Amino acid sequence: MNRWKRIVLHIRTHRQLFLLLAIGGLYALSIALSNTFVNVYVWKKVNSFHALGIYNLAIVTWQPLAFIVAGQIAKKVDRVIVLRMGVTFLALFFLVVLFSGDRAMNHLFLLGGLLGIGYGFYWLAFNVLTFEITEPSTRDLFNGLLGAMTSVAGMIGPPLAGWVIASSEKFTGYMAIFLSSLCLFIAAVVCSFFLHRRRSAGRFMLRCAYAERKKNKNWRMITNAHFFQGFREGTFVFIVSIFLFIATGTEKALGVFGFVNAIVSFLTYSFASKCINKRWRLRAILFGGVLLYASVFLLVFDLSYFKLIVYGALIAIGYPILLVPYLSLTFDVIGQSHYAKEWRIEYIVVRELFLNGGRATSVLLFLLAITLFEAKEAIPLLMLIVGSGHFIIYFFVRRIRLSM
Repeated sequence: MNRWKRIVLHIRTHRQLFLLLAIGGLYALSIALSNTFVNVYVWKKVNSFHALGIYNLAIVTWQPLAFIVAGQIAKKVDRVIVLRMGVTFLALFFLVVLFSGDRAMNHLFLLGGLLGIGYGFYWLAFNVLTFEITEPSTRDLFNGLLGAMTSVAGMIGPPLAGWVIASSEKFTGYMAIFLSSLCLFIAAVVCSFFLHRRRSAGRFMLRCAYAERKKNKNWRMITNAHFFQGFREGTFVFIVSIFLFIATGTEKALGVFGFVNAIVSFLTYSFASKCINKRWRLRAILFGGVLLYASVFLLVFDLSYFKLIVYGALIAIGYPILLVPYLSLTFDVIGQSHYAKEWRIEYIVVRELFLNGGRATSVLLFLLAITLFEAKEAIPLLMLIVGSGHFIIYFFVRRIRLSM
């Protein structure tokens, strides 16, 4: 009985933290159901790497703009409101896809823009709330739990979505999955009404937060690291799912890939959140970065479905080992930066500008490569270049020196 009392007391004490985790979990499940399959949906409709690149370029160019606008609103109004706005834009994306059908494929840049705006508003609010609700002593635990929940969502979402889509006629399965994602986003909005309102005072000092890079070496290093994090993510976020579909011709294969990736990721996140402490952060980031870059070589020579599955398992080990300490380190750097309390929103926005700058650079290189050369020859070489992004992170973060 005492044990259950302690659990209840812990939940009451950290009620806001668990609410934020619940919202993150609903978001993760919605994305797990649909995100992998949106790119395949676009691919099946247009059958063009160029169109796919334009769609993803829209996401990563609208997203940083949304971060700036969301930051201004969060500074003047409330970041919980910004969170709801983000989820609403994501829901609007699925409404447009559901009700416009093929017509949406003629406006891929605008369609990707809706998703980019939704991501920008959501992640600005979620990251700021994470910074405010967690403390240095609970950040590794929070990031680990969120990662584990994301992994569980990955175990459920892709296999279920792949089975539904492959078992349905034409595009009716896609519509059912997109509708499910819409409902989950609505549930996340409902949960947000239980979060405490969190207002901020003062002007939106984005230029000052950016200029802090000149005076603050830690801040300069972590923002540079985020650019190279995005440098890999920009292309890899969509090209792997297309490779899977091309190699197998069925959405069920994407579901199997997602399940393998998620179950390994869940186990690794559970390990990382418990075992990677501050002393091991840099070594973990280096190991994760090396593993993530090594996994790229599976995709560039004699691609097969088996190699894709092995790739999914390897990145499921590499990402948690890198991201759990890396995200905690990022928030610690912000926490020790000049005017951290007053400029916390601005710091989050600047971080995202560098992250999405890396993503946009990656997608632009992808578009340039497939325009100048044959896609079959250009894409593997491009993957070797942009795939180094997470490995490069280490060479910036190792120069960070935090005060105790």
